[in-house]
Amino acid sequence: MSILSENKVMMNATAKDKYEAIRMAGQLLVDAGHVTEEYIPKMLDREEVVSTYMGEGLAIPHGTKEGRPFIKSTGLSILRFPDGVDFGGDEPAFVVIGIAAAGDGHMEILTNVAMIFSEDDAIERVMSAATPADVLAIFEGGLE
Repeated sequence: MSILSENKVMMNATAKDKYEAIRMAGQLLVDAGHVTEEYIPKMLDREEVVSTYMGEGLAIPHGTKEGRPFIKSTGLSILRFPDGVDFGGDEPAFVVIGIAAAGDGHMEILTNVAMIFSEDDAIERVMSAATPADVLAIFEGGLE
């Protein structure tokens, strides 16, 4: 199973708040078989401990260490919110990347995502991508 695939990319998502956005990111991981339903509340718990908003329009929700038993395999979900979602930062999150990493892989995945988004135009490239395949191309090589 691939870490990232087109069925885990949502191009025109809308959410009333960050909690709904996190649930959506988690549900894509559930639907793809990376995690069980029990992982989603652990993603919400993480948000209560510390915001997963990284700045520059990017949020990276992931579960607490108590969520590890609910991870079947490493996977990412990518949601694009054209209207943004308030994550409590200076600006809304326009890209939300849900992470579930099997074993001790969370830091490696977070680092790889951070490196991809350290490029000044990364958010703009994701937001202007025409298809899920175009979104995946932005991540090619950085995650697989």
